[in-house]
Amino acid sequence: MAKRTINKVAVIGSGIMGSGIACHFANIGVEVLLLDIVPRELNEKEQAKGLTLEDKVVRNRMVNDALTKAIKSKPAPLYHKSFASRITTGNLEDDIAKVSEVDWIIEVVVERLDIKKQVFENLEKYRKPGTLITSNTSGIPIKFMSEGRSEDFQAHFCGTHFFNPARYLKLFEIIPGPKTNPEVLDFLNGYGEQYLGKTSVVAKDTPAFIGNRIGIFSIMSLFHMVKEMDLTIEEVDKLSGPVIGRPKSATFRTVDVVGLDTLVHVANGIADNCPDDERKPLFVLPDFINTMMENQWLGSKSGQGFYKKVKKEDGSSEILSLDLNTLEYRAKKRASFGTLELTKSIDKVIDRWPVLVGGKDKAGEFYRKTLAALFAYVSHRVPEITDQLYKIDDAMKAGFGWEHGPFQIWDAIGVDKGLEFIAAEGLEAAAWVQEMRDSGSYSFYSVVDGATYSYDRDQKSQQKIPGQDAFIILDNIRKSKEVFKNSGVVVEDLGDGILNVEFQSKMNTIGGDVLAGLNKAVDIAEKDFDGLVVGNQAANFSVGANIGMIFMMAVEQEYDELNAAIKYFQDTVMRMRYSSIPTVVAPHGMTLGGGCELSLHADMVVAAAETYIGLVEFGVGVIPGGGGSKEMALRAADTFHKNDVELNVLQEYFLTIGMAKVATSAYEAYDTGILQKGKDIVVVNKDRQLATAKAYARIMADRGYTKPIQRTDVKVLGKQALGMFLVGTDSMEAGRYISEHDKKIANKLAYVMAGGDLSEPQRVSEQYLLNLEREAFLSLCTERKTLERIEHMLKKGKPLRN
Repeated sequence: MAKRTINKVAVIGSGIMGSGIACHFANIGVEVLLLDIVPRELNEKEQAKGLTLEDKVVRNRMVNDALTKAIKSKPAPLYHKSFASRITTGNLEDDIAKVSEVDWIIEVVVERLDIKKQVFENLEKYRKPGTLITSNTSGIPIKFMSEGRSEDFQAHFCGTHFFNPARYLKLFEIIPGPKTNPEVLDFLNGYGEQYLGKTSVVAKDTPAFIGNRIGIFSIMSLFHMVKEMDLTIEEVDKLSGPVIGRPKSATFRTVDVVGLDTLVHVANGIADNCPDDERKPLFVLPDFINTMMENQWLGSKSGQGFYKKVKKEDGSSEILSLDLNTLEYRAKKRASFGTLELTKSIDKVIDRWPVLVGGKDKAGEFYRKTLAALFAYVSHRVPEITDQLYKIDDAMKAGFGWEHGPFQIWDAIGVDKGLEFIAAEGLEAAAWVQEMRDSGSYSFYSVVDGATYSYDRDQKSQQKIPGQDAFIILDNIRKSKEVFKNSGVVVEDLGDGILNVEFQSKMNTIGGDVLAGLNKAVDIAEKDFDGLVVGNQAANFSVGANIGMIFMMAVEQEYDELNAAIKYFQDTVMRMRYSSIPTVVAPHGMTLGGGCELSLHADMVVAAAETYIGLVEFGVGVIPGGGGSKEMALRAADTFHKNDVELNVLQEYFLTIGMAKVATSAYEAYDTGILQKGKDIVVVNKDRQLATAKAYARIMADRGYTKPIQRTDVKVLGKQALGMFLVGTDSMEAGRYISEHDKKIANKLAYVMAGGDLSEPQRVSEQYLLNLEREAFLSLCTERKTLERIEHMLKKGKPLRN
């Protein structure tokens, strides 16, 4: 097969999905042509301006309004606002001929077969042979869409189903048509994973494909169970949220966000088009859903759904819940279950399942019933919707935000135990599950030599899951490749002379054990290895230093111990920079405070695109004390150029800390000076991140890595800068933009970044700045208002402004 590259795509339809897909292609550097229909009449603004239907601004109004709205939406669809320049807009009459210039056409118009077929007929007039053409349908059979089209069209046509929002949800379902060229499927499968950063799943052309078929079943199953078990919506959301590794929005809040009408549309489609589905009655809508649809209680889009936000007399907001028996809104009720309390000390979600299903209360019964229904259902979907069970798990994790898929959960509680639950509910698993048990296989998955295998129904044995050679999966190698372990970290041998440090603390906070582990890893690497990566595969890289430990020392006034602890942190990050082996940090998700400071001191950062990184210490009443304040002063100094207004450059770096700026993607972190162009890189697929970090550590080692020399040439501006900062904080306080305590923290930071009150600019060492940083941090820890901020953060998880 000739090499295929994607330089330009056309997206047809600019609604929420179309604009979102266009933005995500722009995110990865692809040129995008976004087209939509021409308006049939003028709006009031256009009439007032005297415009006609022939004016270009009118003809492109629909596409431009939709794209503008998408770019302004939250969460942002673009990694960086400037990436919008990669998208060109147009309309389906004046600009349709331009599709001849693109490598891939993606149709994202309304979910009506007649309209889609008409669009494809028009596109084929201009599409050049060999161009990929796909539909983002969420359920219309692919085989119907390409009927009547040319052989070349049908060979290059399939479904490519993105989930909304396209930037954030990882599932990318690829659905072949009857004549799709297998090479096209292989290309899209690889492109989705490597370039778009997705979990690519090739599905069969069955109603709702994989993700929605299982996801909607799961929700409909709960809808029917709520009444049967007499549960409130708060209880269901408590039971089906983060405690089991599902999103915070759980079940009913998720339906409110997605829209009840969307869910009903898919459920009706499954009920109408799956006559042989053994659980077909479950897709029939319960009475309370029908009433909600009649009342137009669709969720966020209509202002009320299962939850409703109301204004109280005092002007504050309150969220009410729908009582499913009376269908009236009432005050929210707190939900609590004894079984859930038993799992509070179990950090890993997968380890909670045996406890949850063993519960003696209503929660235990809920889990046994829901899992029985889910396990039986997914077993019958193999081979109907896919031949491979792991694709069902991949789809649920990537499309619905589940931490574990159904078969992984079944393994966690035991295959036999799952079969018991199924039998207790009067259901039956598919025959192949018993065949698997009879063959002596006690699980759906296994790990051999660091690779994941899953049971293959046709081969009747465990087979290696393809495509994982590009990844490093820490769960698979942690035990077999362990080099060192303490309560804070596991150090693993990644092979090829490279070590990895994986944090194991709660929320990956950085305390004494993690720092000891980092130092030990550098010791081992310097002695026996060629490079060191710091990376993990938890939800977040690190939320920062262990502020609970800092709080305890400060309250007890153990200032010598606190000084030693801060110095240990500083010394550790400096060791990351000044060791005899290359160090690479691989941040992803939340990378805050100390996690950010660790990244600042690596030889290189390999950041996941979805990295939310920043120095947020102001929120707890201190300045960055683990080398962050020093490093921002150093980076400012390194960007001073001849004839620069140096104060302005320093001020930008000062504000990054002072405003506790957090980049909402790795690309934004270049703007804040946290990442550096030419040194640090971004990977779109988080699954590839560790393998990429390892490769770069190897490259640096092979190039001949020499231990850097500590800096003694950092230019600081002294009183000149300090004066400017103090005037600025005075005016900010006078204008009531900041509190008196905010001003105190800002002035301490100013003193550090100015290099103290030196009479004139001069060059200083990094250690000089670290000493100033540590003194400032310590003095703030003696302030009552700082301790109030730390305590508030520990208790409420939110910053206090005092």
